[in-house]
Amino acid sequence: MQERKALHTLLAKRQEDLPPRRMKDSYLEVLLPLGSQPEIREKYLNVHNSVRFGRILEDLDSLGVLICYTHTKQEMQPRSPLSIVTALVDKINLCKKVIYPDCDIKFTGNVSWVGKTSMEVKMHMLQLHDGDYSPVLDATFVMVARDPENKRPAFVNPLVPESPEEEEIFKQGELNKLKRIDFSTASLLKMAPTAEERNVIHDIFLNTLDTKTVSFRSRILPPNSVWMEDAKLKGLQICHPQERNIFNRIFGGFLMRKAFELGWATACSYGCSRPFIVSVDDIMFQRPVEVGSLLLLSGQVCYTEKNYIQVRVHSEVYDADTREHHTTNIFHFTFISENEVPRVVPKTYGESMLYLDGKRHFAAIMKEI
Repeated sequence: MQERKALHTLLAKRQEDLPPRRMKDSYLEVLLPLGSQPEIREKYLNVHNSVRFGRILEDLDSLGVLICYTHTKQEMQPRSPLSIVTALVDKINLCKKVIYPDCDIKFTGNVSWVGKTSMEVKMHMLQLHDGDYSPVLDATFVMVARDPENKRPAFVNPLVPESPEEEEIFKQGELNKLKRIDFSTASLLKMAPTAEERNVIHDIFLNTLDTKTVSFRSRILPPNSVWMEDAKLKGLQICHPQERNIFNRIFGGFLMRKAFELGWATACSYGCSRPFIVSVDDIMFQRPVEVGSLLLLSGQVCYTEKNYIQVRVHSEVYDADTREHHTTNIFHFTFISENEVPRVVPKTYGESMLYLDGKRHFAAIMKEI
């Protein structure tokens, strides 16, 4: 870190001092040779003889950072003064249920939108079948640039669209930013549910009342349903130095992999069959995780519809000295099960808010796929 302090002098004082970049300047293609190099296959293989999606999340996170460093690279600087970190996984939508472990994978991506200190990165993953690469997923990440010690924001090169198509992509990046602001403003942690949502919750409440006792306290679980409190799994991870990045913090891709694996296990135990990931969205990196932390992960089924399962994974660090808990991330995963699943039913007001939040995320995903 002492070496990086010396890089402060290379930071731009204003964004206008940095040369503009084109989208093609940051474009990268990376090959994952699962088919042509079987020796690396073991790391990516799961028990169902397909590719571990958690490993793909790690690769996407690394690629997103590399693309941003490519966008901000200065020819005369041997080392970048910027610390680029993942701020948000906006969305990852999959168009294939299964990723094969014996076929080469290609990742492509570039910077698609730039603010003052932040960059949106669009990435695509394709897999080789019968001589052609076919799409597997599309991902949108938001990265932020910080100073060499990762303490303050730092300016990044502006982005100049070169064609009507690129202008449309850039506008979409701006719209994505506004959507995130609107979604955050309407959060159930800040605003009351809408009238329609209040009716949904009240109907659930009425459907679970015991008509024999005529009491607000006596609740009965409807047929083919599961109480929300019985639809959760928890895990603990000790954060070892092996998973650290150059800032001596835990690598964001590792956190995503661990959260996904718990989310998958939560959906698997709930639906009693193998779930397939459909979408990942709105992962906000709220605070860094230090090496040596006790990372507590809690997976909760918060909404179900037919054979879809919406899972929320909450991660927090526990400080054994102060006995304090601090939230680091909230993850949202949409799975599809092989069979129709029971309906998850909230009992308390807090669970009802989780249910509505899950319903909102699910509705947003269904609009896109």
